[in-house]
Amino acid sequence: MNDREALTAPADLESEVAAHTSPARARLELVVVGLGALVVSLSQSVLIPVLSVLPADLDTSASNVSWLLTSTLLVAAVAVPIMGRLGDMYGKRLMLLVALAALIVGSLITALTSNVPLLIVGRAIQGISAAAIPLGISLLATVMPRERVSSAIALVSAMLGIGGALGLPLAGFVAEHADFHALFWITSVAGALAFVGILTIVPEAPSRSGGRVDVVGGVLLAASLVTLLLPLTQSATWGWGDPRVAGLLVASAVLFVVFGWSQVRIHDPLVDLQALRRKPIVLTNLASILFGFALFASFIGTASYVEAPEASGYGFGSSLLVGGLAMLPSGLAMLFFSPVAARLIEKRGAPQTLAIGAVVVAAGWLMRIVVTDSLWQVIVGATVVGVGTGIGYAALPSLINTHTPPSEIAAANGLNSLFRSLGSSLASAVGGSILAANTVILGEFAVPSLTAYRELFALCAGASVLTALIVLLIPHRRTV
Repeated sequence: MNDREALTAPADLESEVAAHTSPARARLELVVVGLGALVVSLSQSVLIPVLSVLPADLDTSASNVSWLLTSTLLVAAVAVPIMGRLGDMYGKRLMLLVALAALIVGSLITALTSNVPLLIVGRAIQGISAAAIPLGISLLATVMPRERVSSAIALVSAMLGIGGALGLPLAGFVAEHADFHALFWITSVAGALAFVGILTIVPEAPSRSGGRVDVVGGVLLAASLVTLLLPLTQSATWGWGDPRVAGLLVASAVLFVVFGWSQVRIHDPLVDLQALRRKPIVLTNLASILFGFALFASFIGTASYVEAPEASGYGFGSSLLVGGLAMLPSGLAMLFFSPVAARLIEKRGAPQTLAIGAVVVAAGWLMRIVVTDSLWQVIVGATVVGVGTGIGYAALPSLINTHTPPSEIAAANGLNSLFRSLGSSLASAVGGSILAANTVILGEFAVPSLTAYRELFALCAGASVLTALIVLLIPHRRTV
């Protein structure tokens, strides 16, 4: 079977299934899958605003508290591609339910304890749920009526940014009025509602590839990703000169080579390297790394920025709640522009739509560099970034789905999500170094300078422009 036949043959069965879905049922399916994606995104970012107060609340060190984020990131990086492959093999809906179950269990653990090791375990279990967003996108692409697929994918994709933007004001509100455990009671209840809704309303995708689980490949991929991401996330704490950073990065390179060697020598590989070598997929994943890099400063460059003291020369001395609310218009912009992105994809194609989104993001960062006098100016700049983010997030899965056989869609979307996360992790390491290297001393404390933020915003703008240039090399092709 050639590539064109592989892309179209199973689609007929999925179109027949989707044709029997009524408009009302399709809306319900989108609501429950979208809720799951929103809660997962919320759980990933909800701790960021309260990290500074957790060492005192938990009677532990800041380095121990940082593992509440690092554990989630490391597990998510491993779980997303593996769960995507399992979704193609055994059912996208099934693995989506597994991801949401992990969210509920992890949330309950973190809601019920103040023991730091148990909190880290709970957060690590929550990391498995990161696979819910690419799995939800892949599931809707196969069970929704064809005319609603673009808008459904755009909305669920936007949830990745919307959840983060909503998580900041929610965390700020909780920090001022309640204990941080309340955040995880919220995610556990909302996750349970999404789980029940998907279980009772959403059908399983009809195409399943079957096969066996590549255990060796899974172990090698997990080791490769952990040894890559661990030094990136800990570089600010360890320092780039620490032998552990260089040693882990070298180990990661060796493990990736061994992983690639293993994947071309077995019958049912965890990752189809032949598919990854297709030019549109290569360019899309490269663009995803750059786009993930460009969006890294969305949170740290807004909430922390406006919460900085006025003596810093740029901050407004805002509270945690105000810092979070400054991101709220950005999240709403992602939500409102997701249908716009769907129409752009239908009329202009996914490559041009992603390019438009990337240019808008670059414009937002340039505005943040130039206009810094008032709080409303910062919010407008962040909102412009949000508009571009919503448009770009909608286009990425459409690009992947267009150039991937239906039997491999979940794995391909999982890998694309991983590449986006790798870009954000790389930006975190680079951005953390920039912000730490150029500071302003305020009494006993040091905060990043305005110059450091401007350098970070300039890097993000440059990554956005590169994203736009790369995706324009991808040929336009109508989404199956």
